[in-house]
Amino acid sequence: MDITTKNTEAPPPAPQPTEAEQKRAARGATRPGDRIFLGLSRGSGILLLVIMAAIAGFLTYRASIAISKDDANFLTTFEWNTGLLPPKFGIAVLAFGTVVSSIIAMVIAVPIAVAIALFLTHYAPRRLSGPIAYVIDLLAAVPSIVYGLWGALILVPHMTGLFGWLDKYLGWTGIFSWQQGAPRSMLTVGVLLAIMILPIITNVSREVFRQAPQMIEEAALALGATRWEVIRMAVLPFGRSGVISASMLGLGRALGETMAVATVLSPTFDIQASLLDPGGGTFAQNIASKFSEASELGRDALIASGLVLFVITLLVNGAARMIIARRKEYSGANA
Repeated sequence: MDITTKNTEAPPPAPQPTEAEQKRAARGATRPGDRIFLGLSRGSGILLLVIMAAIAGFLTYRASIAISKDDANFLTTFEWNTGLLPPKFGIAVLAFGTVVSSIIAMVIAVPIAVAIALFLTHYAPRRLSGPIAYVIDLLAAVPSIVYGLWGALILVPHMTGLFGWLDKYLGWTGIFSWQQGAPRSMLTVGVLLAIMILPIITNVSREVFRQAPQMIEEAALALGATRWEVIRMAVLPFGRSGVISASMLGLGRALGETMAVATVLSPTFDIQASLLDPGGGTFAQNIASKFSEASELGRDALIASGLVLFVITLLVNGAARMIIARRKEYSGANA
C-alpha cells in the first residue's frame, strides 16, 4: 500500500520565478537592441508596402491617361500605333506572347531543374556535385544581354534542325507547322528563357532538397525502399512548396525578360497559330524597343502595358501562395 501510494502522488509543482527574475526577464525582452531590431523590421515591411503602393498608383495614373485617349479596345486590339489621330493600341498580342513564351519556358525548365537538383543532392558524389553547383551558380549571374547575343548568334541558327523535325512529324497539328522562315519565333524565345531561368529554379530546389529530414530517408532505406522510392515518398513531398516557390521566381524572370527576347524575336503585331513562325511580342520587349522614341502619349501607353504586366505578376504570385498554403501540410516547414 505504501508503494502504491508513493507512485500515485502528484509531482511537486515547478518553482515559480521570483520577482527579481521576472524583472530581469522583462528587461531582457525590451533591451535596446531588441527594440531597434523590431523597429527596423517593422519599418522595412511598411516601407515595402508603401513602395508597392506608389508603383501601383503611378502606373494606374499614367495608364488611365493613355487609355482615356485610346480609340480602340485596349485589351483586345491587335495594333500598336500611338501616332495616329486618334491613337489606336492594344495589348492582345503582347499578352499572348508573354504568356505563351513563359509557359514554354516553364514546361522545359522546371522538370530539368528538379532533375538536376535531385541529381546533385542524392546521386552525384560530392567531388562532382560541388563543381556542377558552382557552374550553375555562375550561370545565374550571366547578364541578360549576354544570353540574348548567344541566342541570336548561336541558338537561332541551330534551331532550324529542330523546327524541321517538328514540322515533319508534328506539323499536322498546326501548332508546329513551319513555313521555312527564320526561326525567330515564340518557341525560340521560350527555349532561351528556359535556359535563363534554369539556374534559379535549380539552385533553390537544390537547397530545399538538402533540408529533407535525414532520419526519414534513412528509415525508408532501412525498410527496404530504393533510392527513387525515398525521393518519391520523402524528398519530393517535403520540397514541394519550395519547388513551387522556385518556379515562381523563374516565372517572374521569364515574364519580365527584356533584352534577350528583343534580341532573338522578330516582333510583329499579330498572333501566329504556329509556335515556329516568326512574329508576336511580349510586354517587356515592346517597352524596351519603343520607349526611347515614343511620344508622351506613347510612353503613357507603354506604361499602361507595364501595368498589365504588373497585375499579371501579382496574380501569379498570389496563385503560388494559395497553392503553397493548400499544401502546407506536406511542406518542410511542418515536418
